[in-house]
Amino acid sequence: MIRFVLKIGALLVAGILIYNYFFGTDTEKETSRKIFGEMKDVVVSVSQLVKTEKQKFDAGKYDTALAKLGSAYKAVRERAQHLDAKFIQRLDELEQRKATLQQELDSIDRGDQQATTAPPPKKGLKANAKAEQEKTAKAADQQRRKEELQRELDLLIRDSEALMKQAEEQE
Repeated sequence: MIRFVLKIGALLVAGILIYNYFFGTDTEKETSRKIFGEMKDVVVSVSQLVKTEKQKFDAGKYDTALAKLGSAYKAVRERAQHLDAKFIQRLDELEQRKATLQQELDSIDRGDQQATTAPPPKKGLKANAKAEQEKTAKAADQQRRKEELQRELDLLIRDSEALMKQAEEQE
């Protein structure tokens, strides 16, 4: 119900802006032009953000962080001989989370590769529109997965730092 009300409100606002853009007074036209210009700036900013994140992802931003965590876990495990079993169990849990994130990263990489090697669009306007919608939906899903991966990676790094600090205190 709320979604319906929001859609109607958005359509109403868009209708008023379009009407004012073409048929309004000079001040209404100027206001509409200003709003459309600002909307364009927002769209351009969001697209630049997505491109930047994709470049970071392609450059191995996540791979580097996961590799550093792996080497840190290995070093702690080598020194963890004299630490209690609870600490080692916590380290095992963090390593399992890292492995899960690595699998998710590999899955996202495969999805990106499939998106770039997609077959050519089918003939026909309706087929092209459907293919474009599917492509957009897949891109949005990939972006959502990358954002979730980043949140999980940040949480894993924070938990790992806490474990490292605990290991230093116990030595």
